[in-house]
Amino acid sequence: MARKNMTKSDRPVKRRVNFLLEDAPGKVVTVAGCFNAWQPEKQLVDKNGDGVYSCTMMLEPGVYEYKFVVDGDWRIDDRNPNFRPNDIGSLNSVLIVEEK
Repeated sequence: MARKNMTKSDRPVKRRVNFLLEDAPGKVVTVAGCFNAWQPEKQLVDKNGDGVYSCTMMLEPGVYEYKFVVDGDWRIDDRNPNFRPNDIGSLNSVLIVEEK
């Protein structure tokens, strides 16, 4: 059976996802999840110095687990009511990226 080569138009369209965390100014805030192999390298920026940290990522439709890392402390997303238990006895936030 021949395998169909995927063209660019066959691939799911990535969606813009905004991550937001409110905390005290002057923190180092990153996001880690199954979308980046749980590596807390994607930094959220506090553009106005008011403790509102944000970043944007482009993700394909799907279900993703993630956490924020604030000054080394792993936290769920308090603004997201969706979470599930993980293998280390804590919780991960769950993000659902819909197809448009």
